[in-house]
Amino acid sequence: MAAETLNTPANESPANGTVEPNPSEKPISVSHSSPVPKSSEDDEHEQKRKRTELETDEKAGSVHPLWKTSLCSYFRRTGASCSNGETCRYAHGEAELRLRPDNTWDPTSEKAKKLKLEREDRIKSSDEEVMMTDSISEDECSESALSKYFVNIPISWSSDKLKNFLNEQGVEYKSAKTRKGMVVGFVSFKTTEQVKTAIEKLQGKPIGKMNIKIVDAVPRSFERNVKPSLISNNSDTLESDTTKVEDGGLINDDSTPGSSVLKGRSARDAVTPLAHMSYAEQLEHKKKNIMQILKKLTRNARKGCPDGVAQPDWILNSREIGGLACKLEGIIESPLVNGYRNKCEFSVGYSLQGKPTVGFLLGNFREGVTAVEEPSDCPNVSRISCKYAEIFQNFLQDSTFPIWNRMNNTGFWRQLTVREGRRQGNISEVEFTDSNIAEVLLMVQISSAGFDNEAVNVELEKLAEAFVVGASTNSPSLPLTVLAVQDHQGVSNVAPADAPLRSLPLIKSEVATEARIQDYITNLRFCISPTAFFQVNTLAAEKLYALAGDWACLGPNTLLFDVCCGTGTIGLTLANRVGMVVGIEMNASAVADANRNAEINGINNCRFAEYVMGSLLKEYLTKESNSNIGNKEETNAPEDKSPDAEDGKMHHFDNVVAIVDPPRVGLHHTVIKALRTHSGLKRLVYISCNPESLMANAIELCTPTSADKLENGNNKNRGWRHMSSASLALQRAKSMPASDPFHPVKAMAVDLFPHTPHCELVMLFERE
Repeated sequence: MAAETLNTPANESPANGTVEPNPSEKPISVSHSSPVPKSSEDDEHEQKRKRTELETDEKAGSVHPLWKTSLCSYFRRTGASCSNGETCRYAHGEAELRLRPDNTWDPTSEKAKKLKLEREDRIKSSDEEVMMTDSISEDECSESALSKYFVNIPISWSSDKLKNFLNEQGVEYKSAKTRKGMVVGFVSFKTTEQVKTAIEKLQGKPIGKMNIKIVDAVPRSFERNVKPSLISNNSDTLESDTTKVEDGGLINDDSTPGSSVLKGRSARDAVTPLAHMSYAEQLEHKKKNIMQILKKLTRNARKGCPDGVAQPDWILNSREIGGLACKLEGIIESPLVNGYRNKCEFSVGYSLQGKPTVGFLLGNFREGVTAVEEPSDCPNVSRISCKYAEIFQNFLQDSTFPIWNRMNNTGFWRQLTVREGRRQGNISEVEFTDSNIAEVLLMVQISSAGFDNEAVNVELEKLAEAFVVGASTNSPSLPLTVLAVQDHQGVSNVAPADAPLRSLPLIKSEVATEARIQDYITNLRFCISPTAFFQVNTLAAEKLYALAGDWACLGPNTLLFDVCCGTGTIGLTLANRVGMVVGIEMNASAVADANRNAEINGINNCRFAEYVMGSLLKEYLTKESNSNIGNKEETNAPEDKSPDAEDGKMHHFDNVVAIVDPPRVGLHHTVIKALRTHSGLKRLVYISCNPESLMANAIELCTPTSADKLENGNNKNRGWRHMSSASLALQRAKSMPASDPFHPVKAMAVDLFPHTPHCELVMLFERE
């Protein structure tokens, strides 16, 4: 289940989104028997070998996979055509070059060299100027000329470590501090001579793989004008919270708050890095990235095969499809390319000019980015969401309550969430307009600790009035159904499930309505609460769920396990195609929403519950059972009143299939183990918003087991925290109980996030 917040690019991420061939990348040969010739080889031997290979290929009736996709080594050295002339399999000049099967260029070509130089120029120019927007404490940066930020220091450094480093380098200073989770240090000096010495000695100095950058610290006096009357005497210390939630690879605004901003960078660049490309180019870029993941899966699975155990056929056959773990069927386009998001989370902060702004962070908190820019130029955000961000921003210009300071963990206003619910009916891209949005839910996140309750209530009343007036006076008027307030004290804007939440009345004389709106998927109605998960691209989600259902081979006698079911969207949309749906979810509130949605739509063959995975599989994969096998305490289950129980016996389903849609971190190892070890489960459809976690889970699902496998208790590795997800999966696969492995059959991408580097990947796994 893809996480669903929108803001700054994943620091996690995935790259900056530009599509460029990698000049340093070696040619990828689809045939292992014909490596690309090296320029250092002897000319005569080189030409003889190429002629022999050509004759062999001609006799076999095949064409070499690198035909005209790499420059001839003779041509590279001499600039002239070799003796083979037109029969040479390699190009004599860029004009003859073609794209390789993986859409890369020959790294020796002029085009690739030019792109490399352009990329280096962009990186060089982007590092020239950096602006800081927040100070670490209220008493620092009083004189910006004597206060500097040190960027690219090791993230593990404490303040004492930074001080020791400065002392070792012979740099005098007044104070030095670091902030946990950031690669930025804060140093103040007594004199300009000390500043000059520090810059001369340390600017550009390498530490590990990074070079130190020393940049100016900008005073933030404009955000310190907090009226004392608003602060109570018993203000509490704010707790730390660094949890991250992502959606489509875009990290939540405050899971990446910070301080260094590349000058000239925009919210459009940060949130939609592929927006400069045509949509067709975006799809090709994503397809290429997924192909690399599928190749990586094959390589890792090959490493994970135990000694003495034959490699599975899917690994051996991968050579026939370019090293891919399975065939990539293509990528399904999003029906709506612009303004498709039904949920946006806007950060509250300051622009580079010091203006209170509601929008998106321009970068990564770990690197110190705190500047916020308006979302008006982001193509994936709807006009309605942009308008509500503008209304809130105008309100903040006159608010006496302070904006949240990510560096000091102080302030009041934090975030605005806008959720949209569309009208019922089939809507195409051509037909979709603002008039198709029937309901809007607004949630404002605040931090009320230390503020007077009465003053807070008065301010929130003013906020409600501002939203109502702004919505009604807009032309055309904006829908506004619910206004909720979430009170959260953590550092990150990602609030826990139990964070206090209340609805505000939109009209003073009225009582606040229930904090829910409605949206539709395949004409089924779903209630959406302020914090509930719901796919952000509704029209593309319909295509995603239909594909998963088709690949699952559903029928009237099918038992469908909806693993990580959330509010039940997948199971409910496919319920009319199966005998029964069993939804499995660890979040109790999500289970309640799923059952409610089933009731609203009159669907009776679905059972959603907060169960232990292994017990539930054992219960339903037993052909006949006189009672529930999973005990009541373990599963938190009531007595069996499920629709499949008749006369004390379980109905036996001929086809048992699972569809899993986990969060970005993937499935937990215990869930993987339960799926793998229950032999009655023959088909598994995996929906992933993070191909890296899918690859790790696939390694555990598909790696053969050995009789000499390590037991869990003897497979301790103290360095697991520093392992990649694939390496950790390989370690866990060694302790997997004896069971038949799955094998990947096919994969298909579905683009739920146009203009970003991310998409959903669907993969079908089967076993005998």
